[in-house]
Amino acid sequence: MGKPPKKKNLADKVRKTKTSTEIKNNPFEVKINRKKFDILGRKSKHDVGLPGVSRSKAINKRKETLLKEYKTKDKANKFIDRRFGEYDTKMDPEEKILQRFSMERQRTQDKKNMYNLNEEEELTHYGQSLSEMEKLNDMVDSDDDADEKGMLSAELTASHFGGGGLLRRKTQGEKDNGGNQRAKSRQELIEELILKSKQEKRERQNQKEESQVLTEKLDQDWKSIQGLLAHKNAPKADRHEEEDKPKLDEYDMMVRELGFEMKAQPSEKMKTPEEVAREERERLQKLEADRLRRMMGDAVGDCTKTQAHMSADDINDDFILDGDDKPTLAYQDGKWNINEEGAKIEGDDEEGGEGESGEEESDEEEEGSDEDSHSDLDSEQESAGGEEEEEEEEKDEAPATKSQLSEEERKAQAEAAKAELPYTFKAPESYSDLKGLLQGHPADHQCIILARTQKCNHPSLAVGNKLKLQKLFGFLLEYVGELASRSPPELSTIDKMIPQLYGLCQLFPEAASKAMQTTLVDSAHSMEEVLEVKGRAAFPQLDMLIYLKITALLFPTSDFRHPVTTPALLYISQALTKCPVMSLEDVTSGLVLCCLAVEYISFSKRFCPELINFLLGVLHLAVKDKTSTGYSVVPPFRQKGKVSDLLVLSDPESSQTWSKKTLPLSATQTLTLTTDLDTDHYRLSAVATCLDLLKRCSSLYRELASYSHIFQPITTLLSKHLPIKTYPAALQDLHGEILAAISGSLMSRPLLVFEKKKPIPLKLFTPKIVEVLDYGKKRGNTKEEREKERLNHKYKKEFKGALREIRKDTRFLAREKLNEVMGRDAERKRKVKELFGSLATQEGEWKALKRRKNSRH
Repeated sequence: MGKPPKKKNLADKVRKTKTSTEIKNNPFEVKINRKKFDILGRKSKHDVGLPGVSRSKAINKRKETLLKEYKTKDKANKFIDRRFGEYDTKMDPEEKILQRFSMERQRTQDKKNMYNLNEEEELTHYGQSLSEMEKLNDMVDSDDDADEKGMLSAELTASHFGGGGLLRRKTQGEKDNGGNQRAKSRQELIEELILKSKQEKRERQNQKEESQVLTEKLDQDWKSIQGLLAHKNAPKADRHEEEDKPKLDEYDMMVRELGFEMKAQPSEKMKTPEEVAREERERLQKLEADRLRRMMGDAVGDCTKTQAHMSADDINDDFILDGDDKPTLAYQDGKWNINEEGAKIEGDDEEGGEGESGEEESDEEEEGSDEDSHSDLDSEQESAGGEEEEEEEEKDEAPATKSQLSEEERKAQAEAAKAELPYTFKAPESYSDLKGLLQGHPADHQCIILARTQKCNHPSLAVGNKLKLQKLFGFLLEYVGELASRSPPELSTIDKMIPQLYGLCQLFPEAASKAMQTTLVDSAHSMEEVLEVKGRAAFPQLDMLIYLKITALLFPTSDFRHPVTTPALLYISQALTKCPVMSLEDVTSGLVLCCLAVEYISFSKRFCPELINFLLGVLHLAVKDKTSTGYSVVPPFRQKGKVSDLLVLSDPESSQTWSKKTLPLSATQTLTLTTDLDTDHYRLSAVATCLDLLKRCSSLYRELASYSHIFQPITTLLSKHLPIKTYPAALQDLHGEILAAISGSLMSRPLLVFEKKKPIPLKLFTPKIVEVLDYGKKRGNTKEEREKERLNHKYKKEFKGALREIRKDTRFLAREKLNEVMGRDAERKRKVKELFGSLATQEGEWKALKRRKNSRH
């Protein structure tokens, strides 16, 4: 029997396509698979391979199969009815419709109930049903202590709702000319209501006082009786136990004290920076308004009180308030302190509708005073015009609310207000504006002006304030440089302006760093230009030294690399290297730069060779004999010359009258030394400053491995060449401390030799002996084991081949997707180019037309 023929598909057709003879004859397309051993009788099927042909076949096969499947993915050419029960022949049409309707309702109900509350549950608040609370059946009680709570009197209702003249009461004593009783006017009714309310208030107050007095008397009587009752009723054994009761120890007393300690009170809410800035600006605006009012001669408290808003439903029944009926009680010395409070309350009742200043009026509004309760009645009395005498009496009884100032006092007050600083300032738009704002004021006032300017123009208050304050930082830097350039320099003013610069730098660090970078770059460029032209440059001026100091205060100096401090340190190093020392002013400037360099490297302990070389050169200026030195001096110093003896003393006896002083910063610009004695004293101060800096550098670089080599020239100069014996005792002590510190850290270092290692032996492998029982292809003992082994081998082989094919398919699909994306992008770019070309053509035509029109005109 022969094998059944296999079904041929599209892949087989692609695989059986014949290759051309050109490919077969091309040696570069042929790959020869070499074998390790040639076995007789074995036919080799894969001696020669064509990888290019195989690859093209695989690609064509994937294009015919996988690519078509990918392009027809998620595409269908059929309509499938997916309704419930459509293909179920056992269900009736009515049953299908009902089931579909119920499923639709269930789907929509699930969506609606997602955010709905359960209507069957009853919502409560503090144990009460919300549905019952919404009925509003509770009667609103007033704050009055009378029996008729929450009710309006008939008289009040008649006076306010009766139209005034329609409902009038007649008394027995009032009769008209004809013998009939006369009806009361509205004014009289209101007066009776006021008198009645005051009378009721006094009666309630008297009742309270009587009840309080009786309560106190009852408490005192009870205290006097309570001791007797407790002593009588207690048995004898308990009395002896109470007498013999031991005292509490410290722990029990502490526990009881902790029980009676006050609990922590909640603090106020922390305010955001925006709220704090807004409140500060409002406070300054209010103070500025008061100052302007005083300048105009008006009193600060003259501001009229705005009338409270009254609604259309207001019935003017707020003249009876319970705020005065509840005085604050105090318990002192075993008694209630109510006499003074009662007197105050009575005084308030007698005063009636008078108030004090505007602030006191606001307090009285909160406490419920009688002033606001009778303000509307007073206005009605004024409109009536019939009770002028009573108004005058009330005004005479009322205390004076405003202090009348004389003309001289007002003028003096206005002058004092003019002399004060304004409380609000606009941010300067230019440096001249800032200079005009600060000029003519002392240093303290200038700081206040800058602080108020920052508060009034906080970035959170307006949109453009951020840019204004950023500019203010640059203007302040320029102003500080101008103060430093004056003669004499105003260093105290600069010192007081540093906090303002620091505050602005914290607000806008990027703008501050850019402004400082600009200053440093300009100065460095100017120094480089001078060096290119003359070959040497002068030391930086005092303003630049102050800028370097401000940089160390505003920005971190311990960073490995910083956009501001790193260029500043490089600038210092360049100045210490390129600027020659020609005078004592240059020595002072160089020592100031050394102090700044030590400040910059104090945290990072970064080694600065320019600093050590400059200090060595300064000490070299103090050496008298420069013929044979065991060290070398580097630029900007010279071994010999006219300016190499700047610090040599002219008279050794001048050291006896020298006292240690710091070098003034003003000496970097001008130095006035009249006598040789002053010059020698200044030289000794410079040497002392240099030795102090050397001591600080020695402590900074003590941990370096090359410490001894770095300070070896300095040790030679200090120990052999510096005339320390002619210096004062303070300098001699400092000299000895430096030498002791340097010599104490010297250590001997071993010679560098190759590391001794034991040679690594070669690896020795012990042979593994495996006993072989079966030889040849037969690996299993039985037929089943051999079949299993064959199937496992075939499975592994097919699995690896499938993984390989899957990877190739994935790469093919990824390549096709990328080609699609690139094609879409190319099409889009082509269309965009076409659009731009058409637009350019239109633009050219429009311009040509425009030129033609212009040429006609």
